[in-house]
Amino acid sequence: MWEQDSALFLSNLALLPFTPLTQTDSPQVLLSQVAQEIAKIPDVETRQNTAAYTEILAGLKFKQDLILQLLPEATMQESVIYQYILQKGEKRGEQRGEQRGEQRGEQKEAFRFLTRQLNRRFGEIDSLIIDKIRVLSTEQLEQLGEAFLDFSNISDLVAWLEQNTSS
Repeated sequence: MWEQDSALFLSNLALLPFTPLTQTDSPQVLLSQVAQEIAKIPDVETRQNTAAYTEILAGLKFKQDLILQLLPEATMQESVIYQYILQKGEKRGEQRGEQRGEQRGEQKEAFRFLTRQLNRRFGEIDSLIIDKIRVLSTEQLEQLGEAFLDFSNISDLVAWLEQNTSS
């Protein structure tokens, strides 16, 4: 495609979004010509979708600043393709947020369980030690839970925390 003459693509609406990937000596001029052709499309939905397709494909070859300078972002934002991509990104963000929330919940549960066990075995634990335990990851809390079985006194806990934490 990058070896093809851009004139063939500029004159065909179906090929117009691929035009930025064709051969050119002046990328800015070519992208400007594409933007002019897109602006001529009478049907609003077709114009919006063609702009979206073009911007996506142009992103494979050109810098974002140049694309946004020549192809108005507002046109693309109204495209069904843009809306689809945006919704998909929002769903991924929500899923990641839910996963982080689940991980924090697991960490809190592990922390509560471990501190109950420590308090039961050694009596009330000093708040400075509790603060060090509170910042441990779920995996570290699980490791501490296993090591706890071998502790005979609170100094074993302190030694474990010093060996297994960076702070």
